[in-house]
Amino acid sequence: MAPFRQAKTLAGHYNSHATRGRNVRRNGGQRGGLRGKNEQNNGTTKHFQTSRIEEAGNQQSGDHKVGPDDKDASSLSSEGSVNDETSSESEDSPGGSYNILLQALNPTASRGEPKQKKRKIKHDNVPASFLSTSAVELTKDSNGLPEAEEGDSSSESFSHNESEADESDDRPDFFARHFSQPDEQETSLKIQAAGEKDWLTEKATVDSAWSSTLKRLSRPDGAYSDERSSQSAAQRPRLKPKIEAAAEDLLSSSDGLLNQLVSSVFSYQDVLFCARSLNNAQAIRRLMSLHVLNHVSRTRDKVLKNNTRLSKSDDGEELEVRDQGFTRPKVLILLPTRQSCVKVVDTMTLVCNPEQQENKKRFQDSYSSAEDHLSSEKPKDFQDLFGGNDDDMFRLGLKFTRKTIKFFSQFYSSDVILASPLGLRTALESDGKGKQDHDFLSSIEIAIIDQSDALLMQNWEHVEYIFDHLNLQPREAHGCDFSRVQNWYLDGHARFFRQTIVFSAFNFPSLNKLYTQRMLNIAGKRKFSWSYDGTISKLGISVEQTFCRFEFGDATSEPDDRFDYFITGTIPALIKKSSLVSQRTLVFFPLYADFVRVRNYLATSSSTQHVSFGSISEYTPPKEVARARSHFLSGKHSILLYTERAHHFRRYHLKGVKKVVMYGLPENPLFYQEVVGGFLGSTVAFARENLRQISVRSLFSKLDLLKLERIVGTKRSVSLLSERGDTFDFV
Repeated sequence: MAPFRQAKTLAGHYNSHATRGRNVRRNGGQRGGLRGKNEQNNGTTKHFQTSRIEEAGNQQSGDHKVGPDDKDASSLSSEGSVNDETSSESEDSPGGSYNILLQALNPTASRGEPKQKKRKIKHDNVPASFLSTSAVELTKDSNGLPEAEEGDSSSESFSHNESEADESDDRPDFFARHFSQPDEQETSLKIQAAGEKDWLTEKATVDSAWSSTLKRLSRPDGAYSDERSSQSAAQRPRLKPKIEAAAEDLLSSSDGLLNQLVSSVFSYQDVLFCARSLNNAQAIRRLMSLHVLNHVSRTRDKVLKNNTRLSKSDDGEELEVRDQGFTRPKVLILLPTRQSCVKVVDTMTLVCNPEQQENKKRFQDSYSSAEDHLSSEKPKDFQDLFGGNDDDMFRLGLKFTRKTIKFFSQFYSSDVILASPLGLRTALESDGKGKQDHDFLSSIEIAIIDQSDALLMQNWEHVEYIFDHLNLQPREAHGCDFSRVQNWYLDGHARFFRQTIVFSAFNFPSLNKLYTQRMLNIAGKRKFSWSYDGTISKLGISVEQTFCRFEFGDATSEPDDRFDYFITGTIPALIKKSSLVSQRTLVFFPLYADFVRVRNYLATSSSTQHVSFGSISEYTPPKEVARARSHFLSGKHSILLYTERAHHFRRYHLKGVKKVVMYGLPENPLFYQEVVGGFLGSTVAFARENLRQISVRSLFSKLDLLKLERIVGTKRSVSLLSERGDTFDFV
């Protein structure tokens, strides 16, 4: 997509709506727009339906082999079907010979004895559209009950000894309290308060580095108090014994921050955690995996236990069992790359240690990559994010049974869905039959976003689109047994029970919007906040840094006011003929739309006709990038325009920079350190430039508070926004 054509799309908003392609950094950083454009040029549209033919008979791990012709299809089209179609694998409907065998093993039918009773199914509160839908019939056993999963049996998967131990355990069982046995009257009051966003706020400052804010729902009489609001971090929640053993180090950690995070996650509170780093990344993945596996296992045990109760009930006894949602998927995990998906799946595998892993070889071939294509000189966070398979177009269904993990299961038969925002949105927009299908997201009970800061650099609009389609009433029944669906699903209140967990390296406005508008969990929500020292103290060089504050009318006019301030207060000093020869100025842009606007101004304004400038964005081809860098270093270009997303995806080390102008502060504080401390530092070290000729000038407004505090520090940011004057110097 040509940059000028992209600018037309971005004129009205400042987050690129172009879809993100894969292998972007190897194609010159052109992430965004290439995939959609190429598909239109080819005149075809890819449909992501699971192809089940090649899986027939491959029940053992590593049986499936992907040939050169179908490798791409297996990695995209067949990794996550949303269609509720009959599979050709052995777990689905048996053939004629298998039916004969079942009849031979069923003496009741052969003797002509009366059939056993079937449970009455009531359809109270069920939308009329479901009753008129020609839904797929649910497979039932001889008692009229849903069949157990493949490899499961109620007697094996549900231990009565474990049940008795659970009943005698006095630790809080947040799963039962939140999903299995909620108090209906209390829940009704909470849902009403959540709909009105009537939150009570509790702030706790743990130390000088971080604090947490807990929001819980209030009651009209003011008497409501949830144990989760005052739960001590030392009080362990009730978990599956296997999960608790694997989580021993997390549950007994002496780290106060980790203890608070673990407590909030296992008590099913919404969590916004904005301190993800390389040091705690593995601990976060383990916590995520333990919580997901505990939830999936407890959900399955509850269903199998109720199956046993119903099968043993008397003919005249009517049992009302509410233990299911509309569809099977219960957990959604959004991740930035395929390699990050591999890390999460490997962590889950280590925790549950299954006896069998179906299609594991296919998963490794499609997702994992041992190729070390990154330079060792790149920053560690860059290597962690883009190392291995950095494709951001994927979706994967995982099905868990008692002894088996099945990869590439269809969404409607999966327990956990792992996907990139782009990959899942593509599946939501088309199911291959010309219509949208989001029913498989109707019963999501845990939604996790990991590495949100990386997803922001892709396209955050995809994340918002996905949350718009979470926990909606399904359009079709998909074989649902409505007599066992939880009441809050039937009433359309599933979003108030969904737990949303967000991990990010830093906070940004879109996350705050998600926290405010999407996190409506009746269990409450907790945000972790940090007090920053600022990256200006970590530059490694002593350089003059000027921060210029500009005023604006309202939030909608802020981009225009920023541009006016830049062309009237900054451009005149940059284009002086006397300084153009000696200056090599880098202008840094957080948003691509601002980059295009200034580039067009420099190219068309009569006052800048004598200015020679270059530009590097995420859409610039590699040859043009090399030419712009060369001309800037040699002095042919006195100004170089550079975008934050280009730096995120490529991490160029630009040489010859003498002055830096921040059109806007970067979202990632590491980028300020790399641009100012790295680019200017190398100029001082190798060119032996006088420090008086080196300077940094940054523009900011009151809307940049979150960015500002990460760069200058939390305490200094308050002063910069409240004190008189509009120019602040740091050395």
